[in-house]
Amino acid sequence: MTEVRASHILVKTEQEAKDLYEEITSGKITFADAAMEKSLCPSARDGGDLGYFGKGMMVKPFEDACFSMEVGDVSEPVQTQFGWHLIQLTGKD
Repeated sequence: MTEVRASHILVKTEQEAKDLYEEITSGKITFADAAMEKSLCPSARDGGDLGYFGKGMMVKPFEDACFSMEVGDVSEPVQTQFGWHLIQLTGKD
């Protein structure tokens, strides 16, 4: 596996990320809708889609989470220097 495709939601606090995780995993809101409504990243307009990327292209905690997930998984909150992320793995190549 050389690349993965992921979407993410970036928020400021761990609590906000945990609350969104609950809403997404319980089916109250789709990952893409949550990203468009809540994410602080410019990718929000694309439902959080970051496209395909390889190792070394993202910050380490984010990359480690992405490369350990299965397609369709939504991560627990992941902290980076940018804030708190929820990640949905959408592809592996």
